Amino acid sequence: MKYDIKKGLASIVVPIYNEVDSLIELYEKLSKAFEPTVYNFEVILVDDGSNDGSVEVEEKLSSEHENVIVEKFLRNKGKAAALDAGFKLASGEFVATIDADLQDDPFAIPEMIKKIQDEGLDLVSGWKQNRQDPFIKRNTSKIFNFFTRLLTGIKLHDFNNGLKVYRSEVIKNIKVYGEMHRYIPVLAKQQGFNSGEHKVKHFARQYGETKYGISRFYKGFLDLLTVVFITKFMKRPMHFFGIWGMAFVTFGFVCEFYVLILKYFFNHPFKNHFAMMLMGVLLLISGVQFFSIGLISELITFHNKKDT
Repeated sequence: MKYDIKKGLASIVVPIYNEVDSLIELYEKLSKAFEPTVYNFEVILVDDGSNDGSVEVEEKLSSEHENVIVEKFLRNKGKAAALDAGFKLASGEFVATIDADLQDDPFAIPEMIKKIQDEGLDLVSGWKQNRQDPFIKRNTSKIFNFFTRLLTGIKLHDFNNGLKVYRSEVIKNIKVYGEMHRYIPVLAKQQGFNSGEHKVKHFARQYGETKYGISRFYKGFLDLLTVVFITKFMKRPMHFFGIWGMAFVTFGFVCEFYVLILKYFFNHPFKNHFAMMLMGVLLLISGVQFFSIGLISELITFHNKKDT
């Protein structure tokens, strides 16, 4: 599919949920950031079911500035859905994302566009310096980023930073859903795109309340497992399920073999090692189930390839 990409235009996608006090100031800062550059810009405000008056401010900005586009959700669908809707509306050569809470620096966006051009990158992720977040949020983020780097092999320090800039080809070739907005660099890598990072200023929240909660931590970890499976094993699921199947079957045989040795070489009755026998049986059954899931997954993958 061909897209109508406008050269010299930067699209700024802003997901919004109850940020009424910061929207006008955000637009003013974006305008100042792009004023000395050669780029025109459009601002795509995606309202994710706000109920604090944000929608009225967004519509006011849209009526006063022709480069402001507003997309509204009737209910809260989550940040990934908001970004996906914004990406579909974006028509610029470069597409940036920034949160509406004014904690990220809009003036970094032109610098990140230049970094993409100078270094031949497809996307650049912001790396917060001197983070102004609460202790728990800072440190859970460090844990999350560590495991994401470890499991994906992508050497970024701040996957969850809402400030990112992409070539338009990137966002038109990936699908963002669930909580997958954190892993856009991972999804982009799967499509053959490369990424880098840029150090950016970070500011304390001035208006509204943080949307961060403990649920984001465990949901993020589950989504990390999902994205690792999608990117590494989507086309070869047996490589994933088969490894676990072999491990379970091997340990199951070891348990049963151990009980047999005790019985026939040391004259231990089976009843003395019933727990070990039961564990071995359960491991063998689990191993066979993993193999079965792997085979079924391979059949589905093969069938989908034939259809395409």
